[in-house]
Amino acid sequence: MKYVLSIDQGTTSTRAILFDDALEVVRSSQEEFPQIFPQSGWVEHDPNDLWGTTAGTCREVIERAGIKATDIVSIGITNQRETTLVWDKETGQPIYNAIVWQDRRTSDFCKQLRDAGHSEMFSDRTGLLIDPYFSGTKLKWILDKVDGARERAKRGELLFGTVDTYLIWKLTGGEVHATDATNAARTMLYDIRKGRWSQTICDLFDIPMELLPEVKDSADDFGSSRADLFGHRIPVMGVAGDQQAATIGQACFEPGMMKSTYGTGCFALLNTGENPVRSNNRLLTTIAYQLDGKPTYALEGSIFIAGAVVQWLRDGLKIIREASETQSLAEQADDTQPVILVPAFTGLGAPYWNPDCRGAVFGLSRNSGPNELARAALESVGYQTRDLLDAMHADWGSDTGNSVLRVDGGMSASNWAMQFLSDIIGAPVDRPKVLETTALGAAWLAGMRAGLYPSQAKFAEQWALDTTFVPNMQPALRDRKYGDWKRAVSATLMY
Repeated sequence: MKYVLSIDQGTTSTRAILFDDALEVVRSSQEEFPQIFPQSGWVEHDPNDLWGTTAGTCREVIERAGIKATDIVSIGITNQRETTLVWDKETGQPIYNAIVWQDRRTSDFCKQLRDAGHSEMFSDRTGLLIDPYFSGTKLKWILDKVDGARERAKRGELLFGTVDTYLIWKLTGGEVHATDATNAARTMLYDIRKGRWSQTICDLFDIPMELLPEVKDSADDFGSSRADLFGHRIPVMGVAGDQQAATIGQACFEPGMMKSTYGTGCFALLNTGENPVRSNNRLLTTIAYQLDGKPTYALEGSIFIAGAVVQWLRDGLKIIREASETQSLAEQADDTQPVILVPAFTGLGAPYWNPDCRGAVFGLSRNSGPNELARAALESVGYQTRDLLDAMHADWGSDTGNSVLRVDGGMSASNWAMQFLSDIIGAPVDRPKVLETTALGAAWLAGMRAGLYPSQAKFAEQWALDTTFVPNMQPALRDRKYGDWKRAVSATLMY
């Protein structure tokens, strides 16, 4: 029996998952690590935590599975995107904490870029909006604020990377400084059309090109792990950012196929094929994956609050003890008391991109209670998803109105939420048997490159359906409910 080790390095924890030669999960290990909040709007990680939890969970999963490192043919990595690190090329010592994708410290600089008229250039070259979310302005901040950093970078003494690059460098003992195209596309420094780092943008940010990693395919040779880590050198052969890895794990390989991942937030991707589609609806144009030197593009939309709205019911309002309770409460809600919750706790994501508005509840009556709030919370995720899909359909220009949406992530386990999602978007929703699609995507990339797993087409054939949710809401009711949601959002944005 041969295996693939998939590393899923996330925002709050790291997981190592061992897949067998049939792409079945054999063992997994997970370890959480602290979040660092130096001041309001700042979010950091200790790089030692990122590496320590990665090495630790990998060793644990190998030990618990009772196998040897020689049984593992390759390693795949998927990671929190946009999180930014800079470290010493010789010692490997980071010069500052990792600045997390959620961090907003570069907001003022982003405003300066927009006011200076650079939005069109960034959109054209990188497919992204000018926002602190992405890595480029975080890297500039580190070079500006850490004593002597820019001079050291110009002398070739420092290296930059997103989390995948840092883990590759640590795994290989500093032999390989590389990333894949999906992660490069999230830096705001990479020209997604020309497939190279943008000298123009790097000059604008005063970022020395010597800092930047080599950009490879998502399935490629990323070196091998140090022999002392696991007792044997294991090739690293697959790398993709978490949402792109989920797209691969959902086998969304054909143009027009869509997936939506429901975690703390929600990320929806629409495969647009070999041509990047420019968004007129404030979506992101990005790289879904790159194989054999050929990028496949996608439109991406993000929702800030999805599963987090259920956490709010539990931890904020304390009307539930477990997330699973929301389904039974929603089922008992009074249909004559329609309540709409706009969960803009940290602003609204795509297609609104308004970080300053805050949450609101509409339609409360004296009889409104936990049942109605629970239903409104679950419905808010469906409404926000429709916002994304409508924007994607408008940008894509193809007839994707009846396309199936493939879903994964924690909230996708709720039958009630997924049925409402199908009802409000007016299209089927497919939930796969394997919900760990992010780790699965990274594993397939690595295993396919190693010759253990089947080709793209064969892998797509093996995608296994658990449940299809079919819309059963009357079109008139769907239109009325969505119209109420749009009015609620407009009122929230105006407040």
